[in-house]
Amino acid sequence: MAGQGSHAADVEFLVRRSMTKGYQLFSLLTPPAYVAFVLARKGRAQFSINRFLRATWVGGATSSGCAAGGGFEYVRSAYSSEITVRNRHIRSAYDTAPLRKDDHSTIGALLFAVLTPALFWSRASTINCGAGIGSSVGVLTHYGRTLTGDSPPPVEVPEVTISSP
Repeated sequence: MAGQGSHAADVEFLVRRSMTKGYQLFSLLTPPAYVAFVLARKGRAQFSINRFLRATWVGGATSSGCAAGGGFEYVRSAYSSEITVRNRHIRSAYDTAPLRKDDHSTIGALLFAVLTPALFWSRASTINCGAGIGSSVGVLTHYGRTLTGDSPPPVEVPEVTISSP
């Protein structure tokens, strides 16, 4: 019975992590896709900053981002063996590069969630509009730091053995 609880906890961890990755990915992909779509289909007159920021937030948070990432990971992990899921959980918990990317993304989202409504007071009315842009700026900052040689040091992952009941 304890094995089922730990398997569920591992699956939950991986699903939450995958939802974060989905939000980061689609917050990064949505702005250029939205700009290209609006300019190609509707013209420059239909482009507004408020719609752009809202599309960025909604693109990461809805079915394309969080839900798709979490759903994919749940299907992948729920039907895998307990040992496989535990090993993936431990590897992802000790991998410092994605943790640093998550930190940069969170910092960017928080900063831009506050700064965007302050800068575009009449155009960006809600706080969530800047979070998507900030998340993507944080991810780009992480990739920029990695390319310039400021990568996190590798951490040795401990070996874990799981005994079958």
